[in-house]
Amino acid sequence: MSGGHPTAAQKEALRLICDHEPMPAHRLADELVAARKPSTNPGYATAIIRMAGTLTWRLQAQGFICETADGAWQRTASGRRLISCSSEGA
Repeated sequence: MSGGHPTAAQKEALRLICDHEPMPAHRLADELVAARKPSTNPGYATAIIRMAGTLTWRLQAQGFICETADGAWQRTASGRRLISCSSEGA
């Protein structure tokens, strides 16, 4: 977080969740990896996957996403407003 405000990475994760919700945690990690240029660093994908967990924890703590009964993520009204996400399917 940057001064209590969502970072660009958090907004990116929130937009992915908004576009594909409800989104299981593993799918968010896959989408984040796919959204970046490939790397020859063998730990690259693992680091992005770990980052996905941190991003969702922070987004949930800020009230922008919530966990569904089956462990997937979906946006809250605050999350929709933050990135101007459509309220369809809410």
